[in-house]
Amino acid sequence: MRAVQILNPSGEVTMPRPNRPRVMCVANQKGGVGKTTSTVNLAVALALHGNRVLVVDLDPQGNASTGLNVPHHAGVPDVYDCLIDNVPLADVAQAVEGIPNLHCVPATIDLAGAEIELVSVVARESRLGRAINGYPGEFDYIFIDCPPSLGLLTVNALVAAQEVLIPIQCEYYALEGLNQLLNNINLVKAHLNPELEVSTILLTMYDRRTRLADAVEQDVRNHFGDKVLTSVIPRNVRVSEAPSYGQSVMTYDPGSRGATSYFEAAQEIAERGAKIGVAA
Repeated sequence: MRAVQILNPSGEVTMPRPNRPRVMCVANQKGGVGKTTSTVNLAVALALHGNRVLVVDLDPQGNASTGLNVPHHAGVPDVYDCLIDNVPLADVAQAVEGIPNLHCVPATIDLAGAEIELVSVVARESRLGRAINGYPGEFDYIFIDCPPSLGLLTVNALVAAQEVLIPIQCEYYALEGLNQLLNNINLVKAHLNPELEVSTILLTMYDRRTRLADAVEQDVRNHFGDKVLTSVIPRNVRVSEAPSYGQSVMTYDPGSRGATSYFEAAQEIAERGAKIGVAA
């Protein structure tokens, strides 16, 4: 039952669509907190339930491209071409096989040099924003998967987005680097993008057997209040295995706890998005 609900083969079950495109930057400079995993699985969950979704892979490692099984070897047109050579985003976006309504702008290893090349480019912080604004408005969600650093690529993502989604690992060091990220978000908001808001916090890698996970969850909920999604992503072997098969956990094992948790998180994001549209 759960698997059928998540895969939604009939297309009958839909998640509410926002009134305007939501551009969400998935950021946390700490590596290994589930940024890419969350980006891929939330994007697939929303796309399987009637939302039109674009994933922009801004990490030179190209893990989001791998997880969506999108070719990203050297020579493939990628997000680097958009940032450095002004190639339109529409020319490099690829449809994701087997998932209707989902497209991905891949990242190749070329992107590793973009950080340095952008330094001398005019309006270097807003290159990605300009590319996204120039894309025909046919998406409900645009997720930007950031590299685990606070360099120019992440700044580009923060300038292009309206919302920041921060995945936080339920472990002791999780909150250590968060202040630095929030400071950077505030700087970008003050100087480059006044619309930017931290809208969503997602707790990942939750191990219910430990007191520590519970303590971190309470800390985060006390600090961020209702920005924290009720759904928590557990540690789940299926979630870790899925990328090696070029899949999201949604299609790899739709009955697993990991898939159910991401489905519930996506549902929450969609319901909040519908309300944002009404408020605006």
